[in-house]
Amino acid sequence: MNTNATPSIRSRYTGVAIGFHWLLALMIIVSFSVGWYMSDLSMSPTRLKLFNWHKWAGITILALSALRLLWRLTHRPPPDVPGPRWQQRMAHLTHWALYALFFLVPLAGWAYSSAAGFPVVWFGVLPLPDFVSPDKALAEVMKERHHLLAYILGVLVLLHIGAAVKHHFFDRDGLINRMRPGR
Repeated sequence: MNTNATPSIRSRYTGVAIGFHWLLALMIIVSFSVGWYMSDLSMSPTRLKLFNWHKWAGITILALSALRLLWRLTHRPPPDVPGPRWQQRMAHLTHWALYALFFLVPLAGWAYSSAAGFPVVWFGVLPLPDFVSPDKALAEVMKERHHLLAYILGVLVLLHIGAAVKHHFFDRDGLINRMRPGR
């Protein structure tokens, strides 16, 4: 297929879906990077600031993911790009796994923070209820779950990016144009 061909309106995601995609992609990548960086810092004001920012980002990602899922459930995506059935199944499975992790990662982080006895105060203004009661043993479990789920999300994001690169540079099927902003 020709990559220079402009996709028809029906073959593109809506502007709202594109906006959610890129906003959440940026927030998830930055939040993952900050989480990875701050986890090795010694206790300091910088580490505490980064932890709070990370929690704020996680709650924002959770809220935006809920809005994104609502949009996705009420607005059909464009039709699948022709290709092998196994690739289409893998794409669908990967997308739904990503959606699940958009919820599971921040919820596990919120549970970890609550179990550790550290409240989540969204942007330092809106105190959120504890997701679970304080419990040191549960905090350790949720910390590990949060990290594991975040790494799984990271791997799926890399797989998603790899698939987009494959479609763009090897298949030359114009798939990337469906989610490209401003076209």
